Amino acid sequence: MGSLEIFGFRALWSPYFLGAVLFIIGLYFFLIKRFGSEDERASRKEISLFLSAMILLYVSKGSPLDLLGHILFSAHMAQMAILYLMVPPLIILGVPAWLWKKLIFRPIVKPLFRFFTKPLIAIIVFNGLFSMYHIPLVFDFVKTDAVYHAVITVLIFIAGFFMWWPLIHRIEELPQMNGLLKMGYIMADGILLTPACALIMFSNTALYSTYSDPSAWVEAMKLCVPLDMLSGMSLTGPEMFSSMPVLEDQQLGAIVMKIIQEIVYGTFLAIIFFSWAKKERAKDEEELDEYSPSTVH
Repeated sequence: MGSLEIFGFRALWSPYFLGAVLFIIGLYFFLIKRFGSEDERASRKEISLFLSAMILLYVSKGSPLDLLGHILFSAHMAQMAILYLMVPPLIILGVPAWLWKKLIFRPIVKPLFRFFTKPLIAIIVFNGLFSMYHIPLVFDFVKTDAVYHAVITVLIFIAGFFMWWPLIHRIEELPQMNGLLKMGYIMADGILLTPACALIMFSNTALYSTYSDPSAWVEAMKLCVPLDMLSGMSLTGPEMFSSMPVLEDQQLGAIVMKIIQEIVYGTFLAIIFFSWAKKERAKDEEELDEYSPSTVH
């Protein structure tokens, strides 16, 4: 069995992408210092959430997981789950509300932002793009073209950001869903993502040539391995690095995506439920205090 080490440091650890992530972190600290006042500072919790998002972003697209994602479909789906279901909410929560206002409340940005973050539009666009991307014809084409791959990755990421926004944003001037609607939103989101995973999970054939056809696989590897390194190798297919049958790997990928999705959505569902229950309890106590005998004259 071959080792991933043969692809070299650049393919394994993506130093250029690491540089981009470090630049984003530097920009974050510059913005919170440049635009923050005495009353507007980023809390330690917000900074920790944002840094967690950047670590997960690098794990997904810059660590050996990215290379492994071109060899194993299951690793690819783990990438997708981290990139679209974990990174966006951490960024939203990690950037202070006052800074979001400065970024969003601009003449052109605000109306576009309000439109694409409407719950129904956001949930349909994200799940539609995600499902369309995993149509075999689309997937194999995108996986063998660097430009289209970058474009669709960014588009789905932005759609994922918009999908998470109405659920967890903290800007009072923008529309807010109540607790019950948020819980319904999460459950609907999980249902809409299920068909794509189910089709992959229960398929009796290998759907993607970029994981089953050696020539298509080598083309896909060009997206993450430098050409000068790849040209000197004799590659025959992903079986060089994994003993898992292609069909089993494909089915495992769908299972990995659903498991991570259920964990992430379940976590947010629990947080939202307990927060809603706490508010309702406080409201009931206030009403009881108003009508208690001691307040009646």
